[in-house]
Amino acid sequence: MSNYDLRTKHGYNFFEVASAFQKAIRRCDEKQAMFWAVELYESGYQKYAWKRMLIMSCEDVGLGDPYVNMAVVNLKATYDYLVSLKEKHLPEKLPFTQAVLHLVHAHKSRYVDLAITVFWAENETKQYEIPDYAYDNHTHRGKAMGRGRDYFYNEASKICNARLMPNEQEMRKLAYELGGDHSKPLVENLSCTKEEANQLAQGDLFEGL
Repeated sequence: MSNYDLRTKHGYNFFEVASAFQKAIRRCDEKQAMFWAVELYESGYQKYAWKRMLIMSCEDVGLGDPYVNMAVVNLKATYDYLVSLKEKHLPEKLPFTQAVLHLVHAHKSRYVDLAITVFWAENETKQYEIPDYAYDNHTHRGKAMGRGRDYFYNEASKICNARLMPNEQEMRKLAYELGGDHSKPLVENLSCTKEEANQLAQGDLFEGL
């Protein structure tokens, strides 16, 4: 049997089971999703099932319920801990099942996946100018333009689609008054070297999955 003819416990084609699992979650089909999830689990593909669920939490749920990704990550951590206990009653099935059901019943949005197609293609074909509002007192060019605390508070720190706290305007005024001297020369404040940043950018945060 070739590597491309993987079979599950009951003789299903692995890739078809994986596809059915994801499609069932997209359609909120609890019975189908759980059947194929258990088929993957009992066939020894738990690691793969978790990887697919992490992807689905972004690809198929995404902005529909942004907290689902955090829930799946935390459930995976719970699963790993329970697996490490090696208890005969297999309590690790609980977080696995909860993750599947959480994805099934979550509000869905594929906007993130669509955005990848659109914006990555745009990046290859278009160029933008750095917008003027980016030049504030945190950049050398903004400093040279004489933009200080007033510009930062009135323009550079402007937010859209805001959900302000009840006392946020008062806090903003107080922060402005206590903000210190923004006229001092800009000093770059990097938290890591370029080499360290490159290493972090290529790191596998979920290496243990």
